[in-house]
Amino acid sequence: MSNSHMLRPGSYYFQGNEACIEGAIMAGSRVYAGYPITPATEVMEAAARRFPQVGGRFIQMEDEISSACLLIGASWGGAKALTGTSSPGFSLMQEAISFGIISETPFVIVDVQRPGPGQGYITSGQEDVMQARWGHHGEGSLIALAPSSVQEMFDFTILAFNYAEQWRTPVILLADETVGHMRKRLKIPPLGEINIVNRKKPQEMGIRPEDYLPFGGSEVPLMANWGEGYNVNVVGLVHQPDGHVTRYSPELDYQCIDRKLRKIEDNVDKIAKIDTRFMADIEHLIICYGTPSRTALEAVMEAREEKGVPIGYLRLITLWPFPEGMLRKLIPQVDTIFVPEMNLGMMMHPIREALRDKAKRFVSIPSMGTLHSPDLILSKIYEELRK
Repeated sequence: MSNSHMLRPGSYYFQGNEACIEGAIMAGSRVYAGYPITPATEVMEAAARRFPQVGGRFIQMEDEISSACLLIGASWGGAKALTGTSSPGFSLMQEAISFGIISETPFVIVDVQRPGPGQGYITSGQEDVMQARWGHHGEGSLIALAPSSVQEMFDFTILAFNYAEQWRTPVILLADETVGHMRKRLKIPPLGEINIVNRKKPQEMGIRPEDYLPFGGSEVPLMANWGEGYNVNVVGLVHQPDGHVTRYSPELDYQCIDRKLRKIEDNVDKIAKIDTRFMADIEHLIICYGTPSRTALEAVMEAREEKGVPIGYLRLITLWPFPEGMLRKLIPQVDTIFVPEMNLGMMMHPIREALRDKAKRFVSIPSMGTLHSPDLILSKIYEELRK
């Protein structure tokens, strides 16, 4: 694989969708399968241009279903595989995501969200946050990250691949149109300063092919690729640790699926990331994620500076697994928790459930099809504080 066309360290001026592809290349991704859809088309266009330059493969598929399914085969063939889509296409990828969970196949999907349901519209939205976690059929967990800047589109794509490889799971980069089309400075560090995680393989651990368990042996099983001399039975059925699907029982079903769930949910403190500001002596708090976190921070700073409102700021970087324990440890008793979202209040549900005894009031601040302005957030804060 050629590294001669990888970006040199320095500052660049990029769109968020383009920065995502540069992050994927830095992470070692060399397979992209995709289908164009606004506002994620630039992700695919950048992949079509850049992946061949670094010795990778770009494949335009006939639809989003085949795009996601190709990631499964590419990943088991040893590649770090990627696709990009927007909300209607993300719906079509759910079966492949479910298969990826039960087969513990690492891959990354970039969802540059737009409003829905149906075709919706082509502006900005955050209406896929519940689908990212609960849209696939059956049990099983995965990881979803919410970037808010061009730099984070680069950084979080690398992080997404690291998580996928470390935990053997599909990872969703849950962006939105605003950050996808935003243009800002992107800083590329030296490759040696970028943490890159690769899957652990049985041959590297001295495990013989006859002793290999593709779905057992540890919390996150070692992953052999096809063609390396190890027997790997990759199926979508409930299976034994060796991949066989015979001797089904409810007990086997529980053990198989529970481990795949627990490897993510029991390690939430290792996976989840949050960002906090102004958390000392607060009486109110904004909890936000994605692009609205930019205007939410402006609103918090203005409310504190101009009217002395004792309000704090907390941004969810990792949406799933949901960091309930982290939030409960960090957040003191407050009067009001505000949650701005580009939907009608989806993440309000797990937030309220996690912090039900930490606040007197929970206030949703919705905005449909467009990013919140700081004034919109401030007006809602001041309105509630007058009550």
